[in-house]
Amino acid sequence: MSFLRLIAAVVLSGLIGYPLASAQSYPSKPVRIILPYPPGGSSDPLVRAIAMKMGEGLKMNFIVDNRPGANGIIGTELAAKSPPDGYTLVMGSTSTLPMNAAIYAKLPYDPLKDFAFISSFSYSPLVLVVHPSVPTSSVKDFIALAKARPNQIVYASFGLGSVSHFGAALFSWMTGVKLVHVPYKGSGPSTIDLLAGHVMSCFDTMQNAMPYIRAGRLRGLGIASLKRSVAAPGIPTIAESGVSGFEVGTMFGLMAPAATPREIIMKLNAEMTKVVALPDVAERMTSVGTEPLSNTPEEFAALIRSEMVKWAKVAREANIRAE
Repeated sequence: MSFLRLIAAVVLSGLIGYPLASAQSYPSKPVRIILPYPPGGSSDPLVRAIAMKMGEGLKMNFIVDNRPGANGIIGTELAAKSPPDGYTLVMGSTSTLPMNAAIYAKLPYDPLKDFAFISSFSYSPLVLVVHPSVPTSSVKDFIALAKARPNQIVYASFGLGSVSHFGAALFSWMTGVKLVHVPYKGSGPSTIDLLAGHVMSCFDTMQNAMPYIRAGRLRGLGIASLKRSVAAPGIPTIAESGVSGFEVGTMFGLMAPAATPREIIMKLNAEMTKVVALPDVAERMTSVGTEPLSNTPEEFAALIRSEMVKWAKVAREANIRAE
């Protein structure tokens, strides 16, 4: 019996030490970051910047793998069903997690249970923009115009249930205006028609809209955050323009499949915290209106949980459902 106990002790000690040993040697091969959107989107350059810096810090390639489709569901599901070994990560966001959960009766992944949260890396507020032909120069003017012309002000969105759709839905709910929704298949097509004057307005991302605002091709009326953006200090917030508490944006972060060893999650969290704090990374984000953001895995999960409650309520009130 003593010999059997010795063998059992050796095996047990090996199993106990395995997660720590794997974390110490991690990463020993390239790490894939699934980006559930097409190349060239607003999140693409941010994720690639994070991947490059994390690769430099951890002495291993971090490869971005674009897997677009179905409002980000295809890539997110792929990550959820990948081995929980730390070598497949995924960019999670307000859109792929809380907003998708709010509009789809059933998702192929659980936004909270199927992932190990690592850290956020940025928050990007929306900006209300209009075509220059629209006779308004402020949020208050826009509200007055929309109330005077109910169901005549047309707005574009990136698609049904997208963050831009939710932004306009929340704005309509909080102000009582009645707008006409025209959904597009992504920010690119919606921007083309907005610039051409085929639609009148849009709740757009700061990254996408700022070049056109600076060039005078679009007019920025209000930022959908509680404080003004460093990238556009001259544009007031929608909240300070009379819609108290109005806040809509996209939080971006990295996640791993559930059951990924805690030691690996914390190693990635520590590296992400360093990367987001780098001056060149922070400057790159703020220059396009995105705010650097880092937190603990628990804080990241809590933010997603609170956003799920918020957007589920908006979806019910605005009757937003996936077709």
